[in-house]
Amino acid sequence: MHIHILGICGTFMGGIAVLAKAAGHKVTGCDANVYPPMSTQLVAQGVELIEGFDPSQTALNPDIYVIGNVVSRGNPLMEEILNRGLPYISGPQWLAENVLQGKWVLAVAGTHGKTTTSSMLAWILEYAGLAPGFLIGGVPQNFAVSARLPQAPAQDHKSISPFFVIEADEYDTAFFDKRSKFVHYRPRTAVLNNLEYDHADIFEDLAAIEKQFHHLVRTVPQAGLVVSNGKEASLQRVIAKGCWTPVEKFGSDTDWQAVNPQSDGSFDVTFAGKLQGHVAWDLLGEHNRMNALASIAAARHVGVSVEVAIEALAEFKNVKRRMEIRGVVNGVTVYDDFAHHPTAISTTVAGLRSKVGKASDGVNNGARILAVLEPRSNTMKLGVMKNALPASLAEADLVFCYGANLGWDAAEAMAPIQHKASVYEDLETMVTAIVSVAKPGDYILAMSNGGFGGVHQKILDALQVKFSQEVL
Repeated sequence: MHIHILGICGTFMGGIAVLAKAAGHKVTGCDANVYPPMSTQLVAQGVELIEGFDPSQTALNPDIYVIGNVVSRGNPLMEEILNRGLPYISGPQWLAENVLQGKWVLAVAGTHGKTTTSSMLAWILEYAGLAPGFLIGGVPQNFAVSARLPQAPAQDHKSISPFFVIEADEYDTAFFDKRSKFVHYRPRTAVLNNLEYDHADIFEDLAAIEKQFHHLVRTVPQAGLVVSNGKEASLQRVIAKGCWTPVEKFGSDTDWQAVNPQSDGSFDVTFAGKLQGHVAWDLLGEHNRMNALASIAAARHVGVSVEVAIEALAEFKNVKRRMEIRGVVNGVTVYDDFAHHPTAISTTVAGLRSKVGKASDGVNNGARILAVLEPRSNTMKLGVMKNALPASLAEADLVFCYGANLGWDAAEAMAPIQHKASVYEDLETMVTAIVSVAKPGDYILAMSNGGFGGVHQKILDALQVKFSQEVL
């Protein structure tokens, strides 16, 4: 089969392209901007890429067009497909019918932590020898790819693994299917990591998102398992709407708990009040402990012992752009993180703070955190979360906000922390300001769900110039 993918350079649609190619299909695709790293990954897989959405692409004569949710009415290629009555399907539906059908799907949903938890879960299953397939909205460093088909387990070369781990996004499916993507996946094991208001461009309030999560819960069979964050009132409401599946909860005062956390990030795991083992790893913060509990519980459902899951987590390497160190110059460390929602920003900064020590306060000379923020997501651009930003940055010593292309006044939003925050409309000017105050021992934390104009490398390059000049 020849499939042509519209919007192929997004992480989800690019993952579908990789899976389709591996399954033996001919794959071509187009996007408004064809750029690395997805473009290079796809070309390496033998996928032909076309820039733009010119109607002439119908001359490729594919068997079906797979439509990403970046495509809307008015798109010239989509209009040509509709006018000519050509066959098309959404990405999630194509995935469900051609890859997930007949598989034991482990779906990880939630406002935060989907990528990290999916990566943990896929790695635990891999470590246990189950050779799962997966599609993740990031690049797990234990695998170096974002998607693959189920493999043949080492202990049984004659059969293919039945397991598939998927990051289950609540964003809408396509312009012609406004249900959340995850309703297509029909998981047997469903992880509900957390649930907050997000995606203000498509959901009018939290209740609307809770309704979609309940649609997901409705698809999990009685023989399945729902692993849910017991600390989240929103998820309690979702399950209270009706659940026909066993539920295991994680978090304080629930089934699965992370206790005795240490400064090095390690902690003990208990289940039903009984000690299960000790997780020793490099990740920090309560959010990552919750991600680990969810992964352990989900893996246990498919037969992986808690002991093996804990062993696997000791070798977990996290995901690119999740507290990823991009470089160190003269004692100044530059981090890159995907955080873009106030809750994610808060947990990311708090996690780094727990690692580097208390903030400088005139008495305690702890390391400084310089938070660099781009409010880039659709929700952030609409300004729905702007008033929550100052509190989310409480643990940072200095804040630099890139305020270009917003529909609201970033300086006004940052007014409560104006003593330590500054806003810039020009990226180069912001980089200059950051580097001018940076000193050895500082931690620069850049947060955005996009490329942020290559700000990480710009900062590193400018730091090199600054400190080389100081030596001279």
